[in-house]
Amino acid sequence: MLNIVFLTNSWLTSFNQPGLCITVAVLLHYFLLAAFTWMCLESVHFYLALVKVFNVYVPKYILKFSIAGWGIPAIVITLVLIINKDSYGNGSLSESHPYSNFCWIQDNTVFYISVVAYFFLVFLMNTAMFITVLLKIHSVKTRTQKTSRFWKQ
Repeated sequence: MLNIVFLTNSWLTSFNQPGLCITVAVLLHYFLLAAFTWMCLESVHFYLALVKVFNVYVPKYILKFSIAGWGIPAIVITLVLIINKDSYGNGSLSESHPYSNFCWIQDNTVFYISVVAYFFLVFLMNTAMFITVLLKIHSVKTRTQKTSRFWKQ
C-alpha cells in the first residue's frame, strides 16, 4: 500500500483538492510508519525464535503483533492530526517547497519527530535485537566447539 500511495501521490495532487491531498499525505505517512513498525516486529520475532527458543508461548501472538503493527502507526497519525491537522498538505502550497507537487508532511518538526525519530527508535531496536541474536549464536557455537573437543579427547 505504501508503494501504491507513493506512486499515485503526484497524480492525485494534480486534482488540486485539499481534502484529497491531506488524505493521501496521511495514508502515505501511515503506511510508511506501518512498514517501520513491522520491520521492528520482525526483529522481535527473530529474537524470540533464536534466543528465547523454549517456553515462549505467547497467547494470541499473531493478534498482538497485528494490533501493534497496525495500531502504533495509527496512534502516531492520530496524535499528529489532533495536534495540528494542517501538518499535512501539498508541498507546492508551502513557501519552503514552491515547486513540489507532492502531498506530504508540511511541518518540519512533525516530520523529524514522527518519521525520523520513529525510524531511529526502530533502528536502535533492530540493532539491539541483532546484536543479542549474534551473541547468542556465538555462545552456542563456542559451547558446541568445547563439547566436541571434550568428546574427541
